[in-house]
Amino acid sequence: MNPVEDLSARRTTAAEGCTRWLTGRRVPASDALRQLADEATEDKRDAYGSGGEVELLEKEVADLLGKPAAVFVPTRILAQQSVLRVYADRAGTQRVALHGLSHFLHHELNALEEVHHLRIERMTSEPRHPRPDELTAIPGHLAAVALELPLRDAGFVLPTWDELVMFSEACAERGVPLHLDGARLWESTPYLEHSLAEVAALASTVYVSFYKGLGGLSGAALAGPEDIVAEVRRWQRRLGGTPYTLFPYAVSARAGLRNVLPLMGDLHQRAVELAAALEIAGFRVFPDPPHSNSFRVFAPQPADKIELAAVRRMEATRESISYRWQPADVPGWSWVELVVTPDTLQWDVDEVGKAFGELLGE
Repeated sequence: MNPVEDLSARRTTAAEGCTRWLTGRRVPASDALRQLADEATEDKRDAYGSGGEVELLEKEVADLLGKPAAVFVPTRILAQQSVLRVYADRAGTQRVALHGLSHFLHHELNALEEVHHLRIERMTSEPRHPRPDELTAIPGHLAAVALELPLRDAGFVLPTWDELVMFSEACAERGVPLHLDGARLWESTPYLEHSLAEVAALASTVYVSFYKGLGGLSGAALAGPEDIVAEVRRWQRRLGGTPYTLFPYAVSARAGLRNVLPLMGDLHQRAVELAAALEIAGFRVFPDPPHSNSFRVFAPQPADKIELAAVRRMEATRESISYRWQPADVPGWSWVELVVTPDTLQWDVDEVGKAFGELLGE
């Protein structure tokens, strides 16, 4: 086994022995199932995604986002491919405008082109949100425009509220529907200082996730006009997205809306506080201050060195404070994502700064 593989195996073993987690604890599967049973509110299960907890969840999401309708689907990829396909079929063009760092292009094996034969127009690939003039620079007829809020592969960055409004207006003036990839939309409202419904009102359709910030088992929802949602349901069926029951996923999603969604302001505030503490401890953060509950932490050490320090600390303390460290673009530096979860609120800010500082002292 080479040193990299050995360190990876050591991290896995150390993580299994941890009793405290900074960014989300690992609940034993049996305990998770027991908690799930306690969260259920309906005795009647859905049938192929219709009725029961699924129907209740769809209504709750539509109300939260201020949209006429919503559909619950098992995965993000299924939800968003379906809605872009609907827009393309309606518009009579395969061209969709995306950010070059969007999830569509980095994590879906080129599915938009391979499966749906869509043509991708990149507005920009800079680590920021696209501007209206960059949309204007794309000539011709577009089926849809998509924005990811926040843009995860750029460092969880968000536009300002005014920038988002101007971009929405540019789409409306052009007559092209705007779709929000809101995988972390729940986490974005504290920075934008507007409600979920106000943010969603700037777009024709909105996708949201339940297993990231809300801590659900899996699943997503697509909200928008009733006719668009109805067509997405048909694509969900065509693409195999209607298993016999979605009951467990809907229960955990509704639990997240009840128990975690109200904490989003606290999570963002703690992210801002932790970013400041990490700067004092010798790290750099981006964005500074964080736009959501998640941000990137940069260390002035090579990834292999600080990763070894992190694993050794896990083994010694049985505490998990970071994911696996990665090489940064700047030689000799490394980076990691830090995601603030409800478990993070159990740690003092100074305690986190001290724990990370120990990694630099190795």
